[in-house]
Amino acid sequence: MNLKAKHPQESYTVMNELVLPNDTNTLNNLMGGRLLHWMDIAAAISAQKHCNRIVVTASVDNVSFKQPVKLGDVITIEARVTRAFNTSCEVRLDVWAQNVPSGSKVKSNEAYYTFVAVDQSGRTIPVPELKPESPEEIELYDGALRRRQLRLILSGKMLPNDALELKALFSS
Repeated sequence: MNLKAKHPQESYTVMNELVLPNDTNTLNNLMGGRLLHWMDIAAAISAQKHCNRIVVTASVDNVSFKQPVKLGDVITIEARVTRAFNTSCEVRLDVWAQNVPSGSKVKSNEAYYTFVAVDQSGRTIPVPELKPESPEEIELYDGALRRRQLRLILSGKMLPNDALELKALFSS
């Protein structure tokens, strides 16, 4: 397996979906569960492109629903790996809703998903390192460690005193 470090653009994924009647609730707004499903697919594609392996969803966090998405809107989901750890990687998603006839486009959602790379037997395997270059990539990369520590604390897998990156935010 190739564990050579990768640039974030190598895993960048864009997915488009048209919001149809079966995707909406009684107010003709996109159902949140349907959007989460599409986001999971886009994030998994991005993670698989980075890892060159099968990945499984480990966590979904910080999903923000900012704007309702309407029937007939076109959804664009942008997914990119922000950081790779030993056997996992974090993926950032930005979701845009566009009303094609009016030309209006708004950011409707954002989220972070975590995926774990596995072999054919379902055992975790190492993932390639990520090498951020642009200021935005570096900011997302640095923040990923703090987000990971928070996820681990909330899931009971890390003690708050062990979260050195998070503690540094409050002790300066």
